[in-house]
Amino acid sequence: MFNNIPPITRNLVIINVVVFIASFLLPQLNTMLAAYYPFSPNFKSWQIITHMFMHGGIMHILFNMFTLFSFGPILEQSLGDKKYLILYFLSGLGAFFLFNLWNFVEVQKIISDMEALGLNPAEIFAKANVNYVGDLKISATTVEGQELSQNLYIALRTPMVGASGAIFGVIAAFATLYPEAKIGIMFIPIPVKVKYVLPIVVIGSIYLGVTGNGGGIAHLAHVGGAIVGFILARIWRKHLYRFN
Repeated sequence: MFNNIPPITRNLVIINVVVFIASFLLPQLNTMLAAYYPFSPNFKSWQIITHMFMHGGIMHILFNMFTLFSFGPILEQSLGDKKYLILYFLSGLGAFFLFNLWNFVEVQKIISDMEALGLNPAEIFAKANVNYVGDLKISATTVEGQELSQNLYIALRTPMVGASGAIFGVIAAFATLYPEAKIGIMFIPIPVKVKYVLPIVVIGSIYLGVTGNGGGIAHLAHVGGAIVGFILARIWRKHLYRFN
């Protein structure tokens, strides 16, 4: 059955699984390949791409690969190899961009509040480096200052991982090209048209991402990927039958 999956989707699944196993066997890869906030001392340029193949656990990768397996083959056959790859990677980049745009706003607010208290954010930037070996004592003495310092430390040390942004782009493109297609959803007894499911998921992701109630999930990354997937599908839709 695996051999019947179109080659691009199949190879994407293989790469994701191989990287997941490698990061389990070599934990240092998690720091190297996950995507940190671009102004974090832990950020490296290649993380913009490599984070798309990293996952936070077995359920994370299983869900993502199942979703890719469900929607990817149809789009690969419809769009062709080149446009399908463009869709996948640009959606992943869109996810990275939107997630970190919001991160930038939040981090700048923290830095501004710290400076208003007379604190030096550079102290936290230095201590947030994963290779830092000194003490973790900070100059903040008030509860507010300590909370701000901790929030900045977490923002600089917490990476973004997963193919979810790229896969949300695939889902959004599928919903745009095949809006009448019906899919089964857990706890809903009847299939639902994908054109109704996607807006609900996107709106929910925006709410969870902006309010910070995401439970450690980069919901705005999902939105960024979906936006790119939607835009590309709208551009390509008029020429759908000319691709192959």
